[in-house]
Amino acid sequence: MKLDEQVALLMQGTEYGDEELKKNMAKELRQRLLEAEQERRPLRIYCGFDPRTSDLHLGHSVPMRKLRQFQELGHEVTFVVGSFTSLIGDPSDHDKLRPRLTLEEVEHNARTYAEQAYKILDQGKTKIRFNSEWLSELTFLELIRLASNFTIQQFITRENFRKRWDNGDPIFLHETFYAIMQGYDAHSLQTDVQVGGSDQLFNIVTAARKIMTFLGDKPNIAIILGILPGTDGDIKMSKSLGNHIPLLSTPEDMYGKVMSIPDKAMGVFMRLVTRWTPKQIEIIESELKTGALHPRDAKMSLAREIVTIFHDESVALSAEDAFKKVFQQNEIPSEMPEFALQPGQNVLEVLSATGLVVSKSEGRRLIEQKGVKLDGEILDDFDSPFPHPGVLQVGKRKFIRVK
Repeated sequence: MKLDEQVALLMQGTEYGDEELKKNMAKELRQRLLEAEQERRPLRIYCGFDPRTSDLHLGHSVPMRKLRQFQELGHEVTFVVGSFTSLIGDPSDHDKLRPRLTLEEVEHNARTYAEQAYKILDQGKTKIRFNSEWLSELTFLELIRLASNFTIQQFITRENFRKRWDNGDPIFLHETFYAIMQGYDAHSLQTDVQVGGSDQLFNIVTAARKIMTFLGDKPNIAIILGILPGTDGDIKMSKSLGNHIPLLSTPEDMYGKVMSIPDKAMGVFMRLVTRWTPKQIEIIESELKTGALHPRDAKMSLAREIVTIFHDESVALSAEDAFKKVFQQNEIPSEMPEFALQPGQNVLEVLSATGLVVSKSEGRRLIEQKGVKLDGEILDDFDSPFPHPGVLQVGKRKFIRVK
């Protein structure tokens, strides 16, 4: 791959909120790649992961995909487990204090995190480090020296802190340490490039580069990635919002959830979670624009690509066949969960008890929209007794067998 093609691939999906900053980062990346080629050495790349959960979704995979691109270009990747920073909790994308994890929680989550990460990363080419190795050795005097590079104003003007300040909510002093510690991670690893989401812009572009310069290092290059929206296409993917696609979901469920995203979100999904190059994406988007490619077919290619990444191609094709049978040929799946009907339950109570809806208000709305069927017949009265056992369907892809 030519140098310009490498830069285009590695900058794919980046989002800095400032076009000039993006151009400068691309320019620095190109120069560092050129220097590495001349010196015949790989670049040192790292991304830190605070293992706050062991249940990962597609949004968590975005920086891992970028690390894999660097691996495939021959560079050295380090997966840093925030065993020390997790004790603070990153405040970057939260407007309230994050709970601190115990060491036991961090170690447990880190193991399962890595297992899922290896679905994307090349395990044989991935170094795993715990930042407690160097952060636990910092003295109080060294922390003061590092902190002297920042002003209180720099932290208070950050959006999440400003919101809490304006609301009169507490901002704890230890939360300001997080960016400093992350900057020290970059110094300790002597990295050329640091990867992170756009919520990490301050930690990487401001803190890490400032600390590395202060300590006599060449500042690392920030690869700041956009945030993956959920299946609604608008809000950040989140388990708490129910708009997520779990990495450990079944191939059929993963395929179906990708197919449920709105057409407008396909571009960001292609750039952030697929193996496709900028040229491939450009061709797809051009064909969509001219009408040569139907959005449904583009989305099926996207769903097939994502399922292949986390499973394999044959499994992805099987998931696609199952999707076509259920949603394009209106066939009922051969296997589905079962629910034992209780005497006297009405339609709304069954919808709620089966978990097909998250609330009774959602159930009422779906019934009013004629989105609930029993054996293919629309149910339009949520207060009536449940008619009879059969296949209960909600929307296009939720089925349960009522017995």
